[in-house]
Amino acid sequence: MCGIAGWIDWRKDLTKSENRKILDQMQETLKRRGPDEQGQWIDGNIGLVHRRLIVIDPEGGKQPMTKKIANNKFIISYNGELYNTAELRKKLSKLGYKFDSHSDTEVLLTAYIEWERECVKYLNGIYAFAVWDQKREQLFLARDRIGVKPLFYSCKKNRLYFASELKSILTHPEVAPVIDREGIAEIFSMGPGRTPGHGVFKEIEELKPGHYLIYNKQGIKVKKYWELQSREHKESLEETVNNVRKLFVDTVQRQLISDVPICTLLSGGLDSSAITAVASQKLKEQYSKQLHTYSVDYKDNQKHFASSQFQPSTDNKWINIISNHSDTKHHNVVLNNQQLLKALKEGVYARDLPGMADIDASLYLFCKEIEKNFTVAVSGECADEIFAGYPWFHSEDALKRGVFPWTRNIETRANLLNDECKEIIKPKHYLKQRYQEALAEVPKLDSDSPANKKMREITYLTLSRWMPVLLDRKDRMSMYTGLEVRVPFCDHRLVEYVWNIPWEMKNHGGMRKGILREALTGVLPEQVRTRPKNPYPKTFNPQYLQTTRNWLLEIINNNNSPLLDFIDKEQIKIIADADKNFNVPWFGQLMKLPQLFAYLIQVNIWLEEYNVRYA
Repeated sequence: MCGIAGWIDWRKDLTKSENRKILDQMQETLKRRGPDEQGQWIDGNIGLVHRRLIVIDPEGGKQPMTKKIANNKFIISYNGELYNTAELRKKLSKLGYKFDSHSDTEVLLTAYIEWERECVKYLNGIYAFAVWDQKREQLFLARDRIGVKPLFYSCKKNRLYFASELKSILTHPEVAPVIDREGIAEIFSMGPGRTPGHGVFKEIEELKPGHYLIYNKQGIKVKKYWELQSREHKESLEETVNNVRKLFVDTVQRQLISDVPICTLLSGGLDSSAITAVASQKLKEQYSKQLHTYSVDYKDNQKHFASSQFQPSTDNKWINIISNHSDTKHHNVVLNNQQLLKALKEGVYARDLPGMADIDASLYLFCKEIEKNFTVAVSGECADEIFAGYPWFHSEDALKRGVFPWTRNIETRANLLNDECKEIIKPKHYLKQRYQEALAEVPKLDSDSPANKKMREITYLTLSRWMPVLLDRKDRMSMYTGLEVRVPFCDHRLVEYVWNIPWEMKNHGGMRKGILREALTGVLPEQVRTRPKNPYPKTFNPQYLQTTRNWLLEIINNNNSPLLDFIDKEQIKIIADADKNFNVPWFGQLMKLPQLFAYLIQVNIWLEEYNVRYA
């Protein structure tokens, strides 16, 4: 995994020293994503930069990489991992291409040379990459189908800037950290989620998942190359179970390829346990190696834990069962409240936006510990989105509410804003508008029953609007520590297949993720295979609530705090005095009152540290 950035400017010679310095600065912001190596390719009006985290082919995978064909030259800067490298290399070799390395970078570049914009249809992996075609003077940018790897851009007259992260684009002196009405609404209505394609900052956009971009002197063109297709599912239950199992096992095994040490994240839940079981067996059989596993917990959490609909149990018992079953070397990382509080700032710097507060910060600290011994980890992220594991898939109230099911307490959140901010962004209207836009995108199937139609809608909303929140979190927090985290459940083949499994089969046996559970028969111990869903662990220590409350009150009592431009100070004080309005999460499954306080703290940090201005 790596960090990429670039600048095209038809008005300027980027080889001049003052422009090289700007490219150096853009590159430096991505150092944490790629701590091992750096590289640049600058020629006339184009500059590509790269920061590398070495995972495959240390010598042969250096970037930006150049390949000459006939009288043309192609240059790539690439962030990601291809999981069908061997198949692609074989196919391209038959077409007459020669390779100087075993890196996936060279295979990807060659695929572009052969198939141009159609190359993305051949790729299985997670990626964001840029290819410069020197003869045509044309840039090609592409992002993976699911959006595991990030890519942002800003296009102005005669120039284009792009990067893996917002911070790199904001480093350029011609891009200002400005937010307008929509940016404010994204923070206070959608946040910590984000509308696909929205860069929050004015004039910065996100290249959406499954899209590519072509830029030349004629301008910019953005095109979708992949989307979910709704079609009849004709396989029997037995055939479906077998297909899910085959796809899952193949996906996990593909993602174990690495020239550096690899481990798995293990919570003891269905998804991470299944990945751990398959990975452990593969490493033993093929490499005679014992798999290392990692989990995260919080000091004294057991003392303060209270079971709920959203978090029915703690994980330690289940982790031990799977570690023993799969014969792994297990490591338990224990965090404390002070670490979480200090890491709230790091969470903002990693995302370049306010995020999931301590849910982000804890993952950052967790990855920081793992990175001391490993460069690559494999995670069970996104199985709940794909196989319908969340509580809102099974709640009549959530299905009928007419808004994103992970957003609650909307009225209370809106009342935290001052009158001017509410008038400008109209938070409830903005949220409703974005909800309707998402619904309009759902790939419909005429033969769907009313129940299947509703479940297809809620699944699409979850895949396209909720899952990116978690993928952003996973990428930014892990890459900020120089750790690559792979997500096998995001293999597009698996996503496409499960999308069309009808609800009664997906919910086989009346159990959440029933079809996945059935596919894992014999892979996992029965007590783990049938265990109810449990989300990522968070702190339950009441001291965290008290400390975040005090910090937020300090902020709002400081007249220089930028947060005061948006919020109603008196309403914050009322909420700070009582937590009765937040017995259920206000966002997702985990974000209650402490996380609301921490989110507003992160908003203030972001406004201050990024010198955000509003237009």
